[in-house]
Amino acid sequence: MAAQPEPLDILASLLDMAKRGGADTADAVMVESAHIAVAQRLGQREKLERAESRDVGLRVLIGRRQAIVSSTDLAPAALREAAERAVAMAKVAPEDPYCGLAEAGEIARTAPSLDICDPVEPTAETLVERAAAAEDAARAVKGVTNSEGAEASWQRSRIALAATNGFAQGYATSGSSISAAVLAGEGTAMERDYDFGSAVHAADLPDPAVIGRTAGSRAVRRLGARKMKTQQVPVVYEWRVAGGLLRHLTGAINGAAVARGTSFLKDHMGKMLFAPGIRVVDDPLRKRGLRSKPFDAEGLPTRTRTLIEDGRLTGWLLDLASARKLGLASTGSAARGTGSPPQPSATNVWLEPGTATPESLIADIASGFYVTELIGMGVNGVTGDYSRGATGFWIENGQIAYPVSEMTVAGNLRDMFARLVPANDLLFRYGTDAPTVRIDGMTVAGL
Repeated sequence: MAAQPEPLDILASLLDMAKRGGADTADAVMVESAHIAVAQRLGQREKLERAESRDVGLRVLIGRRQAIVSSTDLAPAALREAAERAVAMAKVAPEDPYCGLAEAGEIARTAPSLDICDPVEPTAETLVERAAAAEDAARAVKGVTNSEGAEASWQRSRIALAATNGFAQGYATSGSSISAAVLAGEGTAMERDYDFGSAVHAADLPDPAVIGRTAGSRAVRRLGARKMKTQQVPVVYEWRVAGGLLRHLTGAINGAAVARGTSFLKDHMGKMLFAPGIRVVDDPLRKRGLRSKPFDAEGLPTRTRTLIEDGRLTGWLLDLASARKLGLASTGSAARGTGSPPQPSATNVWLEPGTATPESLIADIASGFYVTELIGMGVNGVTGDYSRGATGFWIENGQIAYPVSEMTVAGNLRDMFARLVPANDLLFRYGTDAPTVRIDGMTVAGL
């Protein structure tokens, strides 16, 4: 059986087809993926699946017109047809004055080693053992009465990018994860909770049994939840959910939204957004980072950036197109799939921890809400208005007092950012990470 051509060779051939067909410039991306997942529920295996895919995407530019096609058929005849189709589409596409490849002098010449691919592919039996250990430990917690199951998975991707400006590089990434979700109590008094862990290298995963025990104990702890009256109180976000506030921040400083004028932070470049001392970092070069990458989706070198420095917003997340619209330079933040153009995106983002412990953040709160889970996506990116369903625990006299549920927390993200105080318990678990944070003066609605 003949060996399959290498991804960069396939992309080089595709670009040559596009150029010979009439393209002025072009770039192409190829993604090869393998994924294994195992799920168990109530001691019985529910899922064992493996999926593999190879996708290629071609972007063709003729003047200031561009078109994109993608294909899972990598046979030479299919690639030739894709190139012809892309060129034909580009000829009739509307003009976009901001589209275009990077200049040859802008592209990355080397790719740093980030240790983002585990060389060991786990067996299905190994994943079965992880899922079983997690669910068994969760169900063994006293008070757990039912299970939504546990899952263990592994995936590896190879990404190759080539363009007519001379860029041609690739890299591989991997990831492993374990999760468990169980229920405690009976009838209408049942409560659910979960735990989850992920890592680039399986050796960095949490112990599956610890994941299970945490899921079980959290579910039991939520039994007897109450509903509170509507009031304004301090809200403390547990570290597991505090990262969501950073996702709202990175969405608001995404260059595409800023260029369209649809971000509530569009006029805040260089302004104080958080309290002095607050620092938020975006680091695509973090070793073994869940979202690390040696270059962006337009072939530009990636770099560590401080998005918030001493409370001040320092800049946007920009790809080439959004940077050109704003009269700025790309920040090497482009991401793309095989069927879409580049768009700005964050990588490994975290809020640097403060000095206070979570307990000390709570200690002076007479009455407040400790949030452990958020529901829904009630955030208006244009105005910054924020309203989300929440569950957690009520704080009384500086202590966690009792569970509460069916609550809503509301405010405006500008005000929330300005009042945010971080604790010292930062953990790198999700790719977008924050320590426990406190925000005073939020509206909490229940009864």
